Amino acid sequence: MTERRVSRDIVVDAPPSAVFAVLADPREHGRFDGSGTVRSAITGPDRLSLGDRFGMSMRLGVPYTINNQVVEFEEDRLIAWRHVGHHRWRYELEPVGEGSTKVTETFDWSTSRAPKILELLRYPATNTRGIEATLPRLKSHVEGRES
Repeated sequence: MTERRVSRDIVVDAPPSAVFAVLADPREHGRFDGSGTVRSAITGPDRLSLGDRFGMSMRLGVPYTINNQVVEFEEDRLIAWRHVGHHRWRYELEPVGEGSTKVTETFDWSTSRAPKILELLRYPATNTRGIEATLPRLKSHVEGRES
């Protein structure tokens, strides 16, 4: 059986708390999304914590909304959410050097209700490309806020 996760990482020249502040604010997600699907937060708290639910305005050909729930949370270290399909988006933060952070973004469909369908629809490959575009945008966004 193949591992049903894809991950990429990048080093951001900012402390983990600065990166986490952006990730834990759903209003920021559209500003660094590289997939082209995330638009804006429409419901939920300004700052996420474990168990919180938040809705996002999305577009994949046509506009739609998706409701998410935070399922993993460790302040300044880890945040992950899932929606009705139960696959997860996870961000892990690791301090490196003086004031920098290694950010690992993972699309994890091992918890999906229909992993084979995601594979048939080529979501792992599509989401890998999205991650590869998102991480440099996240880096630029966070570093721009820090300067």
